[in-house]
Amino acid sequence: MSMEQVKIQSSRLFVTSAVENKDDIEEKFERSYQYVQNLIAGLSDKDAHDVLNNALLKEKGHEEVSLGLLVAILTEPNNAVKCYRDLTLITRDGLGLVLTHLSQLVLDRYLRFNDVAKSQLLWLVRELIKNSVSNVDNLCWNLMRHAAGGDVSPKNIALIDSLLDVYIEYKSWLDKFPVLLASVVYTYLRLLEDHNGTFLANLRQKEVNFLIGILREKFFECMVIGRDLVRLLQNVARIPEFEQLWKDMLLSPKTLCPSFNGILQLLQTRTSRRFLQSRLTPEMERKLVFLTSQVRFGNHKRYQEWFQRQYLSTPESQSLRCDMIRFIVGVIHPTNELLCSDIIPRWAVIGWLLATCTSPVAIPNAKLALFYDWLFYESDKDNIMNIEPAILVMHHSMRSHPAISATLLDFLCRIITNFYPPLSDKVRSGIYSSLRQILDKRVLPSLLPLFDNAKLDRELRVMVRDTFKEFCNSPPMESSSKIDDKLEDGRLNNTINNHILDSEPAFSDEEEDISITIHTPEDDTDDDDIPLAKVRLKEKSEKSEELLLEGPFKACISRIQTEKDKEKRCEAMENLIEHILDLDIDSDVFPSLTKCLCNAIQGDVKAEIFPEVVNEETLLESVKLPIFVLYRTLYKLCKHDNTGKQILLKLISELYGVLPNLGYLLLYFLKVQLRTEQSKEDQSKNNSLKISVYKEFCHCVEKKLDVCLYDDLNTCHLTDHKLMMWLVPDLYKDFKQQTVNNAQILQVIVSVIDAKQLQVLLFLILQGNLNMFKTDNLQSLLKASLLWETIEQCFLWQLLHAHDIALDTVVPLLPYIDSNKHSEALTAVTLMLKQEQPSADSVKYLFSRDVREDDSFLFTIIKYWCEDYLDKICELIFNLLSTRYPTSPNKRKRTSNKSLNTTVPSADQVLGHLDQIRIRFEANDNLTFFNVDSLHRGLVLAQTNGNESQRKQFSELFALVEEEDTTVSKSRSQGRGRKGTTKGKRPPTKDISDTSDESSEEEEIVKPKQAKKRKKVMSDSD
Repeated sequence: MSMEQVKIQSSRLFVTSAVENKDDIEEKFERSYQYVQNLIAGLSDKDAHDVLNNALLKEKGHEEVSLGLLVAILTEPNNAVKCYRDLTLITRDGLGLVLTHLSQLVLDRYLRFNDVAKSQLLWLVRELIKNSVSNVDNLCWNLMRHAAGGDVSPKNIALIDSLLDVYIEYKSWLDKFPVLLASVVYTYLRLLEDHNGTFLANLRQKEVNFLIGILREKFFECMVIGRDLVRLLQNVARIPEFEQLWKDMLLSPKTLCPSFNGILQLLQTRTSRRFLQSRLTPEMERKLVFLTSQVRFGNHKRYQEWFQRQYLSTPESQSLRCDMIRFIVGVIHPTNELLCSDIIPRWAVIGWLLATCTSPVAIPNAKLALFYDWLFYESDKDNIMNIEPAILVMHHSMRSHPAISATLLDFLCRIITNFYPPLSDKVRSGIYSSLRQILDKRVLPSLLPLFDNAKLDRELRVMVRDTFKEFCNSPPMESSSKIDDKLEDGRLNNTINNHILDSEPAFSDEEEDISITIHTPEDDTDDDDIPLAKVRLKEKSEKSEELLLEGPFKACISRIQTEKDKEKRCEAMENLIEHILDLDIDSDVFPSLTKCLCNAIQGDVKAEIFPEVVNEETLLESVKLPIFVLYRTLYKLCKHDNTGKQILLKLISELYGVLPNLGYLLLYFLKVQLRTEQSKEDQSKNNSLKISVYKEFCHCVEKKLDVCLYDDLNTCHLTDHKLMMWLVPDLYKDFKQQTVNNAQILQVIVSVIDAKQLQVLLFLILQGNLNMFKTDNLQSLLKASLLWETIEQCFLWQLLHAHDIALDTVVPLLPYIDSNKHSEALTAVTLMLKQEQPSADSVKYLFSRDVREDDSFLFTIIKYWCEDYLDKICELIFNLLSTRYPTSPNKRKRTSNKSLNTTVPSADQVLGHLDQIRIRFEANDNLTFFNVDSLHRGLVLAQTNGNESQRKQFSELFALVEEEDTTVSKSRSQGRGRKGTTKGKRPPTKDISDTSDESSEEEEIVKPKQAKKRKKVMSDSD
């Protein structure tokens, strides 16, 4: 090969060898670059700009020009400034397309970037931040994932150092993104643990200063990390600056954040999987997901050896074991079908990570990582999948590696008193709750064979018995123990081919050879579908099942299983269905038929079938599979009300019991069928048929419609979230009663969507093609959402805003929102209140909140409203006080809103909140608020008619009305309109008159008109 050919083959962006071929993505970027270069070659800046703008008019012109300029920025440092300027001038979407491609490129291929591209990438990140381009935070998050833990190589340290410089330089920008800020803290706390060499002293000190600064200034934002923040802080506790931080956290937590009550608050908050995922590089994540979803038990040793050589071979890399264990425990949550297969289970991978660890520091940290969710486990908040691996490591290791079980049991006993002595009762309670949940969910039938095993030494058995008396009192369950032994033996010796694979999957040493797509397992959305990690042996092998099938049944299934051609497989399915329709519905053939057919189609069912480009042709191509032949026949039978449909429904329900993916595939087929049907004249009738078919399916599998929809959607989002998003609009249109305001279904959606998919949903809502909420029972949904992940709640509130939810619908939630626990909801409601005028309802629910010194929410809203509605807000507070003292003759009592019912705050609540407002205003030396006439009269009313206890409790508040009348009058005359504001006024956001004539029109004050315009898209009933 000539040098010229080698040059042509080489890549501008990536490190490649002469024998490597470019893939489609590399070719795309190279084509775009060459396209731009050919356009502007030899032109002046002005002419080049004109040519590029003209090129945008062509189809895909914007994409090609944008990507071409991006490649130039990353590969030509001397031209980067000019190319970036051109890029900002020609962009039509605020660089959205460029950032989308760049973020994906960084996530998938950063390790293959050449040195120039890596350096230019950091330059580009700085420019994007400097120019306040949207979505750069996502790019930073993806880039930060490549800052690997357990790696002190020069290239990795250079990336860590450079990113840290960016965050330090643009600290004010970072502060605007709380989720990224928390991720940065989590990442650098973890990396700091590895940077203890003398050659890293400068970087280490820079990291310490940066982290301490953020933790002290933004501790509230860091609290979202949860219990793993405490774990990481423990690992660096001996650094002097962190030692002082620990003292403040333990002895004076309020100095860090008014809403921080101590480390127990953090330890009781489960860490989001997003943080756990962030500390594995994308490449490591691919390999671990591959190992736990593709590799068979018994064939796993060579994969583990490769993994060990690649990632765990150096002394520094031993700290990675904790990250991997936390990832496996908290992120990889296999489905029931995967757990019942012969794929290597999570407990075996964790057992291997523990057994091969040689570092005396990493071993106890790895054990803590495994048991960490046990220590403060709460069954109603935490997920059993986070505690399942630890008990199964101990259980299964007892046979072949009893030393591992013994050391883990010893650790579990000692951690109760040694983790943090003042919280030992809480730790004991958490571990006991974990063990009860393990028994309740039948992860193990009994703990006695583990806790009182002859393979444990006598001293350890005594300690375990003393520590876990509650679980050692039952008599030995001999039968259960034997069953467990059989299960274990069966798992290790199982040779049944449950997966139709041409060859055993293998790791690839090259990044581009890996075809595994990462599906991030979603967090615990329900505990009813928790898979139990027991391997169920098949009662009969495939061969014995096939022996029960004779003649045409056996021949058809054999063709479906072995034939490669799609059309021939579908023909075989058609023939099989013809024979099935001749069967009696109670035929004995069904059980065998179901099992054999499952084995034949499971590869199709579990694959991603949704096309990349959606059009009629690709949709029709995607349903050319045997399972869709079955659905098409069912559709036709239902269309003509044929009795044969009951036989097919029975078969499908039997298959569904083994392959739950069939539910969402039926929904997919029905949508494709309706969209591609030739006869379009009677769409409404066909749509009714589509709904009817799915309802009959739900009835046949003996599930309620809403439960079945949730289960199918949940299964779909784990397999193919793009397909799920395609189904969502139809589900909300066809099954309004079951989906609108359904908290479980909505959480599945918001737990998996990204920013682009959220945008699609918002556009559909604004176009009137999607309605996810109605005002009826909306508060139940909002209450349920308070326990969701931060990002899930943020997406929920975005969707609510798109529906123009009226404030009146949301404010009843205010008494239930805790400012310490529900920051996401409180922030969203705060922004809604900011846009509205005060009303009787909003003030009522504001004052119905619990009175707490550390809650500044009510004061914030009242102070903001005082800018423009001082008289009005005081009048509304007076109305509240007057309803608490019915002896008052004041005429305004007659005009109080009907909503002032039994939920109206008590007098103590109103006065308590006013007292807190007084304290905060006094701190700013500004009590003008209390001199407004209506509020002044309200306090006089409360003082006159209140009981002695109230007068004593709120004496300082009532003292404000006991000043001389002349002083009060003078102050009151100054407290009109916006003049009652404190220093540093904002520009007024509304044109509200300050005249006393308008402020005295009480009927207008009580009923603002603005909020009523916000109900256009809402449907009150369906």
